[in-house]
Amino acid sequence: MSRSRRTTVQAPTDRGRGRDRHGRGIRSSATGPFLPPLRTRIDSFDLTIASTVDYLRMVWPDELADVVFEVAPGPMNVIPGVGVERYSVDTRERRITFYRLPIQRLSRLHRNDEFHQRMVIESCVFRGVAELLGKDPWDLAPDRFRHF
Repeated sequence: MSRSRRTTVQAPTDRGRGRDRHGRGIRSSATGPFLPPLRTRIDSFDLTIASTVDYLRMVWPDELADVVFEVAPGPMNVIPGVGVERYSVDTRERRITFYRLPIQRLSRLHRNDEFHQRMVIESCVFRGVAELLGKDPWDLAPDRFRHF
C-alpha cells in the first residue's frame, strides 16, 4: 500500500485566550488563593531601595528633588583593580544607578538573613546619595541612629 503524498495544511489554532497550551484553563498562583503572593528577592530589593530613597528625600527634600534613582541588574564593565561597582553616580545628570546583582551576590555578610541583606542595600543607597551630595554617609541622617 502506498501512502498519499498529499500534505494537509492545518488551520491555525486560537491560543492565548485564557487557556494554557493543554486546554486546562488559566493557571492559579503558586501560593494558592488563601495565601499572600510570594515576595521575590527582586521585589524586596526594589522595596528596600524605594523606602530608603523616600526616607532620604524626606530628610533632604531640596537636594534630592530632581535626582533620578534607577535599579539595573549589573554594570556594563568591571573596573580593573577595583572590581564590580555596586552603584554609579552621575553628577551631571543627577542620576544614581544601583546594581542589584553585585549588591546581593558579592556582599560578604557575616550573617545571611533578611535584616543584614537590607542593611547592605541601605548602606549602598546612603553611600550613593552621600557621593552625589558631597557629604559623609553618616551626616545624611544623624538622628536615625541616635537611639542605639
